[in-house]
Amino acid sequence: MRIGKYEIKHPIIQGGMGVGISWDKLAGSVSKEGALGVISGVGTGYYKSEDFNIRTKKDKPVDVMNFYSKEALTAIINNARKICGDAPLACNILYACNDYGRIVKDACEAGINIIITGAGLPTNMPEFTKDFPDVALVPIVSSARALKLICKKWQRYNKLPDAIIVEGPKSGGHQGFTYEQCFQEEYQLENIIAPVIEEAKKWGEDIPIIAAGGIWDKNDIDKFLAMGCAGVQMATRFIGTFECDADMNMKKVLLEAKEEDIKLMKSPVGLPARAVMTKLQTSIEDKTAPKVTCISNCVAPCNRGTEAKIVGYCIADRLGAAYQGDIDTGLFFTGSNGYKIDKIISVHELIEKLTKGE
Repeated sequence: MRIGKYEIKHPIIQGGMGVGISWDKLAGSVSKEGALGVISGVGTGYYKSEDFNIRTKKDKPVDVMNFYSKEALTAIINNARKICGDAPLACNILYACNDYGRIVKDACEAGINIIITGAGLPTNMPEFTKDFPDVALVPIVSSARALKLICKKWQRYNKLPDAIIVEGPKSGGHQGFTYEQCFQEEYQLENIIAPVIEEAKKWGEDIPIIAAGGIWDKNDIDKFLAMGCAGVQMATRFIGTFECDADMNMKKVLLEAKEEDIKLMKSPVGLPARAVMTKLQTSIEDKTAPKVTCISNCVAPCNRGTEAKIVGYCIADRLGAAYQGDIDTGLFFTGSNGYKIDKIISVHELIEKLTKGE
């Protein structure tokens, strides 16, 4: 699989997961094995915050500059490089992030090869990489219409996406669909891929299309490659690895989860989000959840905590709590197949399974 100037041995992208699920150890290990490791740019202020000049309040990074710490992101990328060497390495930066452009530049300056962006339509993404022509740009879309809009807007930069990730509604975390659409047949990944491939062809270049959302094993990978995709993106399954940066308590939550425990919930970002139902959701319903106070100012759609108060939780605080291993108040995002994780294995063994079969 080729993305921009970068050749990736296996047609597998490890999806970016924040806060602290895919940082240096996971992303570096995945790239070392010949797939594409992806560092999450979300909540880097939680990364060894005591080692950097990161202001915290009650163990939470204060405001945007600290929540999205350049110093910490640089350290994560450098530490991943110590594992994977010169292998291609990507960073996932949500378009909904406050200070999105600055974080993109921070990642580029730290030597990242590929930027992946979802959670909104990154119509001005190339604006922030003008000084880094070798950095490949990969937007995440959920429809051909979204791809068309991105390509039109990017014409002013004389740029087309280096690849497109098409994400269906079975992924973990935020969805690019309404709650109702997530369950309708026409919006399932298998049905949105073909229109995106056709739209990509209209732009005159062979843009690699990468399928994402609910992909689990080699059979799934082979199915989407046969449909014309250049590769797939998988996130949740990588949580079940020793190298995953998540706290062991998060891995235990998935190891113990049943299929019926994984549901969509409301999010301060304004999109449905898929997670394991734990004590957090119960406490939100009975109004005993931790008080919502905006400390990190993480995403623009939340409007400095306004939306968080409506849905009953702060997404930065609850993902941060999960990263710290707090089962009672943590938010544990997962794809629809998260319940299938039944043991922890190495990244090497997982890549072997995905490329050679179970």
